[in-house]
Amino acid sequence: MEKATVIVIGGGATGVGILRDLAMRGIDVMLLEKADLVNGASSRYHGLLHSGGRYAVKDQEAARECIEENTILRKIGKSCVESIGGMFVRLDSDDADFEASWVEGCKVSGIEARPLTLDEAFRMEPRLSRHIVSAYAVPDAAIDGFRMSCQNVLSAARYGGRYKTYAEVVGILQKNGELEGVRVRNTLTGEEYDIACDILVNAAGGWCEKVAERAGLNVPVQPDKGTLIAFNQRLANHVVNRLHKPSDGDIFVPHGSITILGTTSMSIDDPEDTSSSHEEIEALMKIGEQTFEDLRHYRILRAFAGSRPLYKQPGASGRGASRGFVILDHENDGLKGMMTIVGGKFTTYRLMAERISDQIAEKLNVKTPCRTAEEPLVPEVSEEAKKKAAKYFPSFGTSLAATRLGPEAFDRVVNKLETDPDSRLLVCECENITLAEIEEIAQRDDSHVINDIRRRTRLGMGTCQGNFCSLRAAGIFHRVGVKESSKDSLGQLRGFLQERWKGVRPVLMGRNVRETEMTRALYELSFNVNGGKKA
Repeated sequence: MEKATVIVIGGGATGVGILRDLAMRGIDVMLLEKADLVNGASSRYHGLLHSGGRYAVKDQEAARECIEENTILRKIGKSCVESIGGMFVRLDSDDADFEASWVEGCKVSGIEARPLTLDEAFRMEPRLSRHIVSAYAVPDAAIDGFRMSCQNVLSAARYGGRYKTYAEVVGILQKNGELEGVRVRNTLTGEEYDIACDILVNAAGGWCEKVAERAGLNVPVQPDKGTLIAFNQRLANHVVNRLHKPSDGDIFVPHGSITILGTTSMSIDDPEDTSSSHEEIEALMKIGEQTFEDLRHYRILRAFAGSRPLYKQPGASGRGASRGFVILDHENDGLKGMMTIVGGKFTTYRLMAERISDQIAEKLNVKTPCRTAEEPLVPEVSEEAKKKAAKYFPSFGTSLAATRLGPEAFDRVVNKLETDPDSRLLVCECENITLAEIEEIAQRDDSHVINDIRRRTRLGMGTCQGNFCSLRAAGIFHRVGVKESSKDSLGQLRGFLQERWKGVRPVLMGRNVRETEMTRALYELSFNVNGGKKA
């Protein structure tokens, strides 16, 4: 039977953070994820690296954690963070008393909140509503959840950490109140097998409750769905937050060439529910255009939703529930060797991993301290390597590929571009992704479907939403993919288009209707690929 000292369930930010932390301490650790990495809440949020300002009034402990981790993640994950800065702006319809409480909360929490004159605010953000009456600059930033999480896994692998995707834990093996291992099912083939372990960490986010039930335990989790809108333009230069009690639709986060508006808060029964409705989109738009009055002039790219794993507390739900995290040692519940970590935010994932890894290390009598706050996730790509690569990449493509790939894979891609001119062809024009890069990712052991490639390269996530690159990628994946699933090129294409359609359908209005009809005509009529009939 395969064995690991520690098994971590869940490939979101918290899970991969634990994988890295334990591996760096020399502990034999394996991560299991039932789908692909960062397939849940860690990739389905607004991508805000919090300054802590959002929590400065209600939860100053969370605010302090955010500003401290904000500083750390900028240092260890430079290629994942866009240090654009942030603003909190109060409209004339917002509560002035809340502003005074917020200013004091930021001071107590150690968050620099610099007052701006209105002239300064409008120079920084010309599109802001003229109903703004006060503004403050804060150290918010944008962060790429896909990239940050994948780089944690790459870092862990350098220290011997292992991971399996499409590996769902369907049973927890125990005897006489002690953990023995897990029963795992390959979700692509249906094969089942056992893995032995000494300690099991349930870091499954919104699925923590279901995982715990497989061990006969109760971990009360309330999945809380948040819907967001991605615009095809960069509406703001900075993160823009409404200065009022946290509510729906009050954050704009620029990412590269797009802007994300979020988010809603809706308690749901099933964490798998990532649907969005036209009604939710319209509600977000009405709130958002109070801050940017010309919001409806801009093209909506897509909508998406994720599920926050909120730890249930008596009488608290939605925005009333804590965004803090809890660690549960189930030895107190009669099962020695199993632990659960639930709650928290992406910004504090590293801290969450450190806290539970400290407890695991103590159980294993490992004295090595945590080093995840000091060591960069991946080495930086050298300027010399970028200069060499610039001869072959399209404009602006060199830096994008360097941050996506990391130095080792980047060197392999550049060597391919240098020796094989055909590999310089662009597969995805929107995101400047070359054939060489797609082939590099397609040949990895953890690339089972085209959407796996998308999460590692941003394939199909740009302006055309996969209109042209999806067909090309399906052919490439069929040709060079190492997994049996890669040979089902038509099924792969359908799955990819279906995922894109899911986000486009709630925003079918105006020009989006025409563009969607073009996609339907291209694939359904020309290629007989029906990717958009189901929800």
